[in-house]
Amino acid sequence: MKIIPVIDVLNGIAVHGIRGKRKQYQPLKSLLCKSADPVEIVSAFESLGFSSLYLADLDAILSKSANFSTYRQITVKTCLDLMVDAGIADNAQAKKVFDAGASRIVIGTETLGTLDFVSQAVTAFGEDKVVVSIDQKGGKLLSASETIASMDAVSVAQKLANLGARQLILLDLDRVGTEHGINNTVLETILETTDVEVLVGGGIRSLRELEQLRTLGVSGALVATVIHNGKVTVDELKTAGFL
Repeated sequence: MKIIPVIDVLNGIAVHGIRGKRKQYQPLKSLLCKSADPVEIVSAFESLGFSSLYLADLDAILSKSANFSTYRQITVKTCLDLMVDAGIADNAQAKKVFDAGASRIVIGTETLGTLDFVSQAVTAFGEDKVVVSIDQKGGKLLSASETIASMDAVSVAQKLANLGARQLILLDLDRVGTEHGINNTVLETILETTDVEVLVGGGIRSLRELEQLRTLGVSGALVATVIHNGKVTVDELKTAGFL
């Protein structure tokens, strides 16, 4: 199982995401890097041994103003596999994100208007280049589509698998930044009923939980708060075989 650090970018700087309440996000304070500059933080991650990064471009998600220059700087200054969620809802937007240096695009249900776009993106860019995030908040799916929003996470995961998606993220925004743990009930059902790679994010609280997720067969864990505050250290991750 791969540990993938997360950076939320808002107003061009890295912020600390808590419960998806984006208007309240504050500049990130991390034990790993004194700066809130995304490129400096990413460089610190690479120097510590991480090989991938998940970047949530909240400027793009909220206002459609993507931080393309940040993506470019990251790809110039590091060799990390860069996953970007920029509120992508069509292939033209996806191409711009790829052209700016992203290794993989993240299509979040939050900004997804139709499930058919997932199939189009997979066809256009390849199944290894497209990750779909099942975004949840308040126990319900977040989506620009009323049809998708009315579905449950397991049903959406199964439909996405049938549309060609091979990598899914199960993301609970209510748990982001809280260290309250992953919702294993939904996770285990998706793992049992689909053959896709599943990554999880939102609320991871300890090394022990990461080890449990690995045992379940999770492919990757999106981690931020417990790394930045030192509750899970890089040395611990290396000793446990995650890095």
